[in-house]
Amino acid sequence: MPVRRMALLVNLFRLAVVVATGAVLVTGAGSDADPSGLARFHHQRLAWKPCGIDDLDAAGAECADVLVPLDYTKPHDRTMTVAISRITAGNSAQRRGVLVSNPGGPGAEGLDSVGLIGDVLTPEVLARYDLIGMDPRGVGRSDRGGRCGWPVGEMIRSSGHGPSGFRHDTVESAGMAVTCLNTGDPAVLRQLTTRNTARDMDVVRGALGERTLNYYGVSYGTYLGAVYTQMFPARSDRMVFDSSIDPDRYWEAMVQDWGPADEAALDDWAGWAASRDDVYHFGATPAQVRTTVEDLLRTAGRQPIVIDDFLIDDHWLPFILHNYLSNFRSNAALADLVREVADDAGRPPATARTPRLAAVLEALRTGENSALAQIACADAPAPAEPEWYWHNIEAARTTQPIFGAMANNIQPCAFWPRPVETPTRVRNSVPVLLVQSTGDPRTPYPHALALHRALSGSRLVTLRNIRIHMTFRTDLSACLNGTVNTYLGAGVLPAGDRTCDVNATM
Repeated sequence: MPVRRMALLVNLFRLAVVVATGAVLVTGAGSDADPSGLARFHHQRLAWKPCGIDDLDAAGAECADVLVPLDYTKPHDRTMTVAISRITAGNSAQRRGVLVSNPGGPGAEGLDSVGLIGDVLTPEVLARYDLIGMDPRGVGRSDRGGRCGWPVGEMIRSSGHGPSGFRHDTVESAGMAVTCLNTGDPAVLRQLTTRNTARDMDVVRGALGERTLNYYGVSYGTYLGAVYTQMFPARSDRMVFDSSIDPDRYWEAMVQDWGPADEAALDDWAGWAASRDDVYHFGATPAQVRTTVEDLLRTAGRQPIVIDDFLIDDHWLPFILHNYLSNFRSNAALADLVREVADDAGRPPATARTPRLAAVLEALRTGENSALAQIACADAPAPAEPEWYWHNIEAARTTQPIFGAMANNIQPCAFWPRPVETPTRVRNSVPVLLVQSTGDPRTPYPHALALHRALSGSRLVTLRNIRIHMTFRTDLSACLNGTVNTYLGAGVLPAGDRTCDVNATM
């Protein structure tokens, strides 16, 4: 069945989506609710209790559920709860407010704030802030729904080498969308948006009795933070965005940008692996290493490599590589993985030899990252015609032989109902500190430059000549960490943009 003749099947799936969502589809885009309708949420009294999470309990944290409207245009109708954690400031006399954090996603659980930044903040900063973790609405303890029943664990994968793989993924993506919309409450799913999570953050701020909100967000958390600054500029205090998303390219275009960024990251890793050919035997030059990986991808496309009962084929191998390329510190782990997969090619089904590969395959086989779809697809409209994706896949193959068919592949968002609100256009002068590495493959450096332009009051700290996603880490760059801690502690942004290097001992 040629790609251009899939219209009838696609339309049938779209009809199923209409049936699944019912009358909710006619809901118009709502404007921000009247603040007077939110008074009961902003002034609610929170019931704190132990979190029941080992790291948080060990740190002395407490947790609470915050009541929020399901639909902010109807604050007197249905409600839901958002789970937050709190680790109180180390010095009550020096305390200046709360520091909310988000670890990325969309769809990542965020209660464990101490695990995200607790070891990178200086004692002086920890003395001044209550650390607030938060599961965004629809995630984790924040009214997370049940599983959709997906046949695969992730919605992002490569279409493979030919049109038959793309046709398979088109049908599967449509089915994934329908199962989510049929198994969940459509009225809830339509409200699992970043704009509503930003509104939830402001309710959390009010319920904590704070006039303003301080914030650290990484990856998707930068998009959430940028949306918050646009919606609540007067309540945005000290904001730090690490590894930023260009809000004008969220979501579909951002995934497309992974293609060239991942190819460049693979070249960087290939240089590292080539210098260790005596260990891994991929080739003595970066070009030879790349050829080895491309040959392995073709091999997997002809005959899937079965490890732990999971078929590693030309749909899934690029996704696995993509996950390991985001951090130069994973170079050896990626090399071990490629070596193991290559050794098992053409052989009977095998058992994973390394815990890392076993964990990756277990997640793909039995996990379900449907929260990602529920938020990303509710946030931003995606092109609806399969031909659009196929054209982009074919156009990318020459320059993106490994990742072009993944970055441009169709996703369930193509079959999702249109968002209830238009995506937020971020253009403001709120002071924000941006930190970003030049070699980040997940949120490529041009994204940070674009957000820097959109936030006219921002400063950009560039960590140069390094491939890593999330830069505010222990033992990476004292220059960058010092800048972040100075801003959070004293409220002092750099006088201008700044360039930092990794520590000399790296």
